[in-house]
Amino acid sequence: MAGVHAAGVPAAGGPAAGGAALRGTGLYRTHRRGREEVHALRGVDVAVAPGEVVALLGRSGSGKTTLLHCLVGWERPDRGEVTVPGARSPGEADWSTLAVVPQRLGLLDELTLADNVAMPARLAGAPDPRAAALAGLEQLGLGALADRLPDEVSLGEQQRTALARALVLRPAFLVADEPTGRLDQELSVHVLGVLRACADTGTGVLVASHDPLVVAAADRVVRLSDGRVVGAGDGGDAAGGQPARSAG
Repeated sequence: MAGVHAAGVPAAGGPAAGGAALRGTGLYRTHRRGREEVHALRGVDVAVAPGEVVALLGRSGSGKTTLLHCLVGWERPDRGEVTVPGARSPGEADWSTLAVVPQRLGLLDELTLADNVAMPARLAGAPDPRAAALAGLEQLGLGALADRLPDEVSLGEQQRTALARALVLRPAFLVADEPTGRLDQELSVHVLGVLRACADTGTGVLVASHDPLVVAAADRVVRLSDGRVVGAGDGGDAAGGQPARSAG
């Protein structure tokens, strides 16, 4: 049976207590496709520490999105444990603890960009959700679009809005699925700069991506192939990745 551990509650907007990592240990997940069983995860270990940016790489079908879904509680692993510092289970973590940028973005069509971004802050009882939302949109170059609806902006602008929403509570951990997938190089560099700034203030960032810019910006790379973390001899290591950025 899948298990979950709790590990101390972080201060709102800060790194997890005692530097505890977001962690998946021995994760297995099988999907059924008709009569076929698809082994999406086969004993995956992964960890993201406060203050680091980890790039999760792998071809389509390698298990990246399934792994992210298990870490944030949208799927339960068949076996293995997920540890979310500050929460009893991944599904119970609020967005000041664990925020998500899903591949399908999940913006509410009837709300403006500002109201979409403000939603987690409003639900958390923050003192001025709209001001926090406007600041987040401005940081990502979307301040002039704050009062537009999602279908009135481009997919790339929607993607940055989803990132602003994830960051509005300055979460302890951020999990993002292809956050630069709809952006040009200049905007990708800008977004990665925002993620680096978040990491520098203590947020642990896990980014699933095919983008070489993400790899260059990451502190560490974890590679998945056929549901497994690729070993050191193939460009990673079983303990959870290889360095990506050089020091200094």
